[in-house]
Amino acid sequence: MFKLINNRSKKLFEQAQKVIPGGVNSPVRAFKSVGGTPIFIKNALGAYLIDEDGNKYIDYISSWGPMIIGHAHPEIINAINEQSKKGTSYGIPTELETKMANLLVSLAPNIDKVRFVNSGTEACMSAVRLARGFTKRDKIIKFSGCYHGHADSFLIQAGSGASTFGVPNSPGITKSTASDTLLANYNNINQVKELFEKYPEKIAAIIIEPIAGNMGCVLPEKNFINQLRELCTQNGSLLIFDEVMTGFRLALGGAQEILGVKADIVTYGKVIGGGLPVGAFGGSKEIMNFLAPDGPVYQAGTLSGNPIAMSAGYAMLKYLKSTPAVYTSLNDKTAYLRAGLEESLSKSNLPYQINSIGSMISLHFTNHPVVNFETAKAGDNTHFKNYFHGMLSYGVYLPPSAFESYFLNDAISYQDLDHTIDSFGKIITKI
Repeated sequence: MFKLINNRSKKLFEQAQKVIPGGVNSPVRAFKSVGGTPIFIKNALGAYLIDEDGNKYIDYISSWGPMIIGHAHPEIINAINEQSKKGTSYGIPTELETKMANLLVSLAPNIDKVRFVNSGTEACMSAVRLARGFTKRDKIIKFSGCYHGHADSFLIQAGSGASTFGVPNSPGITKSTASDTLLANYNNINQVKELFEKYPEKIAAIIIEPIAGNMGCVLPEKNFINQLRELCTQNGSLLIFDEVMTGFRLALGGAQEILGVKADIVTYGKVIGGGLPVGAFGGSKEIMNFLAPDGPVYQAGTLSGNPIAMSAGYAMLKYLKSTPAVYTSLNDKTAYLRAGLEESLSKSNLPYQINSIGSMISLHFTNHPVVNFETAKAGDNTHFKNYFHGMLSYGVYLPPSAFESYFLNDAISYQDLDHTIDSFGKIITKI
C-alpha cells in the first residue's frame, strides 16, 4: 500500500465544481457511486495513469475501452503529430477518410460502407435514425442496462411490466419519444418475441450491446443473439450491434466475429480513433445508401472524419491488423487476472461472480449469475466501494462503478497483474 495523496485533486475538484456541473464532464467520473474525491489525471503512459499529485496507477479502464495497446503508444502519437503539422480540421473531404473507411470495411464483417461521426453516442443515434428511415417504422427495442449514449431514445427505463413501453429516466426526454422505445431484459428472448407480437410491422430495429459492458461485463446466453437475428429477419426489422466497446477490442471483427452473427448496422466509437473523439456506423450498400446525400435520411457533422482522429485511427487499426498476437496476449492476461482473483475469493466468505470475455472482465459481489441488469443490481455495492478504494490505495485504478466492465490494455505486464492480484489478496479481508 502506498500513501495516497490527493490534495491537488481535491483542490482541482473544488475549482471544477464552480464552473462545470458536478465538477465533471461525464457523470461516472464524479465518484458518486463509490464515494470520495475523483482523481485528476496529469498524464498517462503505457499501462499507467499519473495523477496531479504524482500518484501512479495501473489502469484497468483504458479510457473506457479504446486504449487497447496502452496510453501514448509511439505509433499513435507519431501519426497525430505528423497530421497536426498539416492542420487540425478542414471541414472538407480528405483522402485519409477514404483510406480509413477502406481499412475498416476490410476488417469488419458484413459492412460495405461506413459513415464517420464524432462519438459513440452520435453513431448509435444516427444508426437508429437510419433504421427508421430505411424500414419506414418508428419503434425500436433496446435492453435494460445496455447503454448506447445519451440520445433521447436511449435514456429509457423499464416500466412496471416485464416488457412494456419505456418511460424517461431523465428530465428533458418527452413521453412521445419514450413511447417509441420498447424495453426488454437482456438475455430474455421471450420478452422480445412478445414485443414483436404486440407491435407487428412497427419495429424498425433492435439495438443491443452484443456483449454488454455497461452493467459490468455481461455475456449473451447461448443462442440469444442468433434468435434476435432470426426475429429481425422474420419481421423485416434491422439488427443494430453497438460495438463501441467490443469493436476491434475483442477481435478484428469484433463481436460479430466472436459470436458468428451478422448485424445489419454496426456502430463504433473511440477505438477507431486511437482514443480520440470519433465514432462510425456502417452496413450494407443497400442500407447505407439511404443516407444523405445519396438518400433521404439526413445526417451531418462539421468535424466528422477529422483528419487527426482519422490518422490516429488508421495507425491503430493498421497496428492491430499487423499484430494479431495482441489479442492472444490480452486474452491470456485477462485469464491470468481472473484466475488470481478467483483464488483469493475462493478462500473468503464473500459472494462473488466474475464475468469475462477476451480483455473485458468484471467482478460482482453476489451469489447469483449476472446475466442482465436486474441480476447486476443485486450485487453488494458496499463491498464494491470497499474493493474500489482498497485497490486504489495499492495503485490500481478500477472503474468507479459496479456497473462498468474493466478493459485491459496490452501494455499491462505480468508484474502489473501480480501486483493487482497480490493487492486484492491483502484487501479482501477488509471488504
